[in-house]
Amino acid sequence: MSWQSYIDNMRTPDHSGTTPVAEAAICGTGAGQESIWASSPGLQGITADEIKKLAGKDRSSFAQNGVYIAGTRCRLIRDQMDNEPTFAMDLKTAADADGNTFGVCVGKTNTAIVIAKGTKDATGGQISNKVFSVVEHLRKVKM
Repeated sequence: MSWQSYIDNMRTPDHSGTTPVAEAAICGTGAGQESIWASSPGLQGITADEIKKLAGKDRSSFAQNGVYIAGTRCRLIRDQMDNEPTFAMDLKTAADADGNTFGVCVGKTNTAIVIAKGTKDATGGQISNKVFSVVEHLRKVKM
């Protein structure tokens, strides 16, 4: 399975028949090799610095200062990135020009992070379920 197929799969309807994930990306987190492995168009602008911060051990400033993903500021909702079996962090984007905010979930595998930005009406649970299934699979295959 190619990395892009994981992205495409996250952007399919869930059990409710709605499509909760608008944008998704898988990024490598190896030291000095932080890069996008695959992404949908809206997350192609993720930088190596953003990947380092998201995958890093010190996320203590996220609650106060937020974090950026593809240049969009996000605020921390819940950080369980180092907690088994979740390995995920829930965020919310800053309001866009129309006042809309979007849920974001970042999951961590052994060598990558999986990022999903929700659709306008998606719940955090819908987005995190999509991320969790990919993270769980990649962790089982030691990725």
